[in-house]
Amino acid sequence: MAQLRDIMTTKVVTTSADRPVAEVTAMMVKARVGSAVVLQGSWLAGILTERDVLRAAASGSDLTKSPVSEWMTRNPITATPDTTLEEAAEVMLSNGFRHLPVVEGRGLQGMVSIRDVLASRIRRRSNPE
Repeated sequence: MAQLRDIMTTKVVTTSADRPVAEVTAMMVKARVGSAVVLQGSWLAGILTERDVLRAAASGSDLTKSPVSEWMTRNPITATPDTTLEEAAEVMLSNGFRHLPVVEGRGLQGMVSIRDVLASRIRRRSNPE
């Protein structure tokens, strides 16, 4: 059974909580990703997603000054590299989010999106082992 370690990306956009939302959003756009992991040292403090950015933009706040800490999702649900694709899909779908940080202990190992999970499942069905 496939695990997140098999499909996760290890090139994760990371930021500190005090950086302006506009700056982090620009980093996300450049990297072509829908989320940035917020670190406090090496500890996962939160995640800033496209939905968080939309909420911030709709508030009328000046996103060139507004820190990520005001808009991020704190203490996000995470998975481990050993989590199966099915378990990850269930967690994301039941909680209504599209990005799942992958951690081992307290250290960030990677990120997986619902798109990654679905694409992997489709490939597995097309190329049965």
